[in-house]
Amino acid sequence: MSDETAQPRPPRARRTAADRLRAALAELHAHYGQVLTHTEKAWASITFAGTRHSLAILFAGDEAVEAGEEFVAALPDHEFAIPGQLVADAGVVEVEHRLIPEPRLIVRCELLLLEES
Repeated sequence: MSDETAQPRPPRARRTAADRLRAALAELHAHYGQVLTHTEKAWASITFAGTRHSLAILFAGDEAVEAGEEFVAALPDHEFAIPGQLVADAGVVEVEHRLIPEPRLIVRCELLLLEES
């Protein structure tokens, strides 16, 4: 195929801070979790601007639940590397653990991202 007949590539969708956050969280839980909900709210103080993110992440099955428990332990102290963002606060606000009919864990967490200037 020659350059003249090559189809132009569609423009790449730009990854948002929320996309980058979900990717960083997926790395932290070794891709065992599935994001059920993700909401984002603008946040500002006198000196900083950013967004507060609330997520619910499902871990289903024995291995996933184990990864979810490790995620819960690691999240508050994890050093994130999200370009243009500083994770000022990260915490687990609720954990729902069920064993029947199969092991599952739902983790609700909140993170505050500040824009780096």
